Amino acid sequence: MAEPRDRDAPGHRRMVNSMLKAMVLGVALIGLASGAWAQTVRPKPRPVPVAATLAPVPSERAETAETEETPEATDLPLTATEATGAPPASLPAGPPAPRTAAAAPPPRDPNKGAVTNLPLPRFVSLKSGEGNARRGPGLSHRIDWVFTRVGMPLKITAEHGHWRRVEDAEGLGGWVHYALLSGVRSVMVADDMATFYSRPDTASLAAFQAERGVVARIISCKDGWCRVSVDNQRGWAPVSSLWGVGADEVID
Repeated sequence: MAEPRDRDAPGHRRMVNSMLKAMVLGVALIGLASGAWAQTVRPKPRPVPVAATLAPVPSERAETAETEETPEATDLPLTATEATGAPPASLPAGPPAPRTAAAAPPPRDPNKGAVTNLPLPRFVSLKSGEGNARRGPGLSHRIDWVFTRVGMPLKITAEHGHWRRVEDAEGLGGWVHYALLSGVRSVMVADDMATFYSRPDTASLAAFQAERGVVARIISCKDGWCRVSVDNQRGWAPVSSLWGVGADEVID
């Protein structure tokens, strides 16, 4: 009958060590196999677009109106700015609005001055003792006439800038600078010899007489008569005997 082997023998220990190594190697192989299986079988998580995580949550009203036919952010085509880096040219929102024709200015009244809007023709007087009447409205135009009587009446017939076209009792004149003219009214005796009365009535007493070309300062005019002053003498004369005032003009 055989006797049992001693467990402490060297051969027994080698056998036990070999079994332990085999077990450890088996466990390691099983772990590697399970890890590979998990890596091949487990699905990879789907990456979430960054734009979706940063986009604001639309309101309830916006979701119901726009989400049904709005493609995802990853499917949208690139804009002109994203593709080229430059802003797109602005396009008109629609057809251009019809251009409205500018209203034509009302025609100018030929009976009023283009500069002062005062009546034309109108009478003024010469302010200085010398006034150059030029062929055109400007210092570059030649001088045609020279007025030398202070206070003589002149008739303005046109305006241009600072210049006025004037004429005297004989119809002679030209363009004179407005600074040479005065609004103080005067008349010139048109008759060979005019009689001035104490009242606006030919039946009244005669105050004095004056010959053609005498300049008188107007005091007042009404009802076809003018009261004037000549060398400190005053009297009334009919407008028909004077030049430098309108037939129905009233001057106070």
